[in-house]
Amino acid sequence: MIEVLVTIVILAIGMLGLVGLEGRLQVTQLEAYQRSQALILLKDMENRLAANQLNAANYVTATAIGAGGTCATSSTSVQQADAIAWCNDILGAGETSGGAKVGALINGLGCVEAIGNNQYLITVAWQGLSAVGAPPGSTCGQGQYNSVGGCAGDVCRRTVSTTVQIANLATP
Repeated sequence: MIEVLVTIVILAIGMLGLVGLEGRLQVTQLEAYQRSQALILLKDMENRLAANQLNAANYVTATAIGAGGTCATSSTSVQQADAIAWCNDILGAGETSGGAKVGALINGLGCVEAIGNNQYLITVAWQGLSAVGAPPGSTCGQGQYNSVGGCAGDVCRRTVSTTVQIANLATP
């Protein structure tokens, strides 16, 4: 009888371990999905900027695109149309449910910064689900993900960045 009780206790502990593992697996899977979506958005803006090289300086953002959850609605230039499209993609307009945008990064933001010498740093930032440490590099979204429990100091901010070099074709 005691052996049966010991076996049940051991099995119960094992089952609790599996439940904890499953929970952690779900968080890890969502984090990986968010990163893959951010990389797609990053490549999208990289291609947009490279396709409009003569106006690359106009792509620099004064504030993060997607901040406040709204996007501009009218455009008069290719750059503005690109910014609106990128903003809508960051906010998840590609997938809706009941009229609400649901295909988005968690609190996603996008930034384009001029870093000199015809180089531009494109960054996509979003909120992670757990604290891992503040990312180095771009300041895109810095300080905007500290409201989640345990996330002070940007430890829940996730970013992916790339640098785009624009050739100076005017100089021989």
